[in-house]
Amino acid sequence: MNNLDKKYTDLLQDILDNGVQKQDRTGTGTLSVFGRQIRHKMSEGFPLLTTKKMYFKGIVTELLWFLRGDTNIKYLVDNDCHIWDGDCYSNYGKKMVDIMNIVIPSEFMDKGWVKVNSQGKWDVLSKEEFINKIKTDDEFVKKWGELGPVYGKQWRDWESEIGGNLVRGIKGDWIKTDPMKIPTDQIANLINELKTNPDSRRLMVNAWNVGELDQMVLPPCHYGFQVYTRELSLNERHDIKEQYGFDCRKLAKPSIKQLDDANIPTRAISLMWNQRSVDTFLGLPFNIASYGLLLEIIAKEVNMVPDELIGNLGDTHLYLNHIEQAKEQIGRELSLEERYNLIEEDKHIQFVNWQSLGTDRVKVVLDENNVPTRTREPFPLPKLMICGDMTRTDGFTVPFDELDHSLIKLIDYQSHPTIKAPLSN
Repeated sequence: MNNLDKKYTDLLQDILDNGVQKQDRTGTGTLSVFGRQIRHKMSEGFPLLTTKKMYFKGIVTELLWFLRGDTNIKYLVDNDCHIWDGDCYSNYGKKMVDIMNIVIPSEFMDKGWVKVNSQGKWDVLSKEEFINKIKTDDEFVKKWGELGPVYGKQWRDWESEIGGNLVRGIKGDWIKTDPMKIPTDQIANLINELKTNPDSRRLMVNAWNVGELDQMVLPPCHYGFQVYTRELSLNERHDIKEQYGFDCRKLAKPSIKQLDDANIPTRAISLMWNQRSVDTFLGLPFNIASYGLLLEIIAKEVNMVPDELIGNLGDTHLYLNHIEQAKEQIGRELSLEERYNLIEEDKHIQFVNWQSLGTDRVKVVLDENNVPTRTREPFPLPKLMICGDMTRTDGFTVPFDELDHSLIKLIDYQSHPTIKAPLSN
């Protein structure tokens, strides 16, 4: 049963009913509520909304980009994921304007990093020209494709400084030594802790590096996550044994030892992420699916069963130019006549003119045949499959930084059409 779409559209309605109007950094304006939560049982299906079509490849691309520790949009652009284009282009434009207010180095013009506009004045590249440069110009990518130490950097290479103390020099004077930067791979540490100390209460990854926020084009919106594991009961292990490859034709009720020998998981794993700022129409559906995918990947690496996905949401808002789109996705109740009209071409439902049957009988027939009761009635949630052996004792067959789209398969995804909305940067 798809409960996720209902929880999500209930949240949209909550914002429409209870949101207060606020200004924001983009100048668009929002309706905003504070402190909401969304929960999903992974056993009910992969958490990809069905009340509008979602761009799953973009979700996969961004998460793999994080897990690679990458902070340059080149990988995203090459894989047709453009959610960071606006932030990166805005950063380029602001910095280039500052430079042009002082001087235009001739090398910028020679390299095609700036242009002369129709008024004969120096100008920055258009967004389309900027993205084309990202695709084709390695030097430009290195200079202007960087977003600063955003998610991937913090997840895979958080830097801590040690040292920098005052020491006495050979002449007796005091000298401050340069601090040493020590990298921490939070994802690798998390995987190791899950394998060696799964009941730990410190299974956390943080992206909110206070000392580096001013170097990021955008401070993290979803700023950290925590995982939690529990032991599965024997009955739970029996319930999942077939989906983990146990051949029940040979043994319907295996013993604990037989389950262990077959590497049937002994634990379930849940993930909870925290988000300070939530673009509920465009961003949140993306975040839900992304953390669902991360939970699936981690679970497969440590041979656990994905259990519950939880999002703690701070400033939860709808941009003012997303209001009508939100109402469209929430939908409305269909009249009896509208429901009947939906099945006129469905040959397996046979009954005469609905008006002659009576309202109660028509409703029973429609309900028995699962005819939708609302516009944008949710479809069943899809399933996810991660190909390859990721549960060997030596870790991933394919490391995090080498995972690609071909290993991640979405199965039986049905959805209503896309609902377009502008992205505010």
